[in-house]
Amino acid sequence: MDTHLKETRLDGKLAYDGGFLKVTRDRIALPDGAETHREFIRHPGAVVILPLFEDGSVLLERQFRYPLDRVFIEYPAGKIDPGEDPLACAKRELQEETGYTATDWHFLCTIHNAIAYSDEHLDLYLARNLTAGEAQLDDGEFLETFRASVPEMLEKVKSGEVTDVKTVIGTFWLEKILDGRWSPG
Repeated sequence: MDTHLKETRLDGKLAYDGGFLKVTRDRIALPDGAETHREFIRHPGAVVILPLFEDGSVLLERQFRYPLDRVFIEYPAGKIDPGEDPLACAKRELQEETGYTATDWHFLCTIHNAIAYSDEHLDLYLARNLTAGEAQLDDGEFLETFRASVPEMLEKVKSGEVTDVKTVIGTFWLEKILDGRWSPG
């Protein structure tokens, strides 16, 4: 199945080994037999948390993102540590970044946000029955939290104020959950 589209790795090497990301450069055979190279980022994966309050509002963050030199509106998220269960990571990241904990968790989906140049995946979780606490930000991590309604978030997506892909997709999920079209599992 799909063999007429499959690219096959012939060999490769680690082109860059950073503290967070690794870049691989592979020599591959294309479906027609021609050879070329593929360079891509290796990423351990991450989680995204959609913290939903009883009133239908959601908890969000404002955080500066260096590669694009600006502050972005995002849902809480974080990298999965080696050997860490994704749900455990989601619970840890929510508490560390926002101080909130939740007693009701639902896995929603996995997304691949940069398929042309990275193997990164993001697991989205819905978190409900939230309780406030004190954030425990990592050293060098700076962010602000705030609440917004899902209709407000949809307007921010529509206007282009929110462009972060995990936040756009998460907002669409929440819209469908809140109007009853989709069940969180």
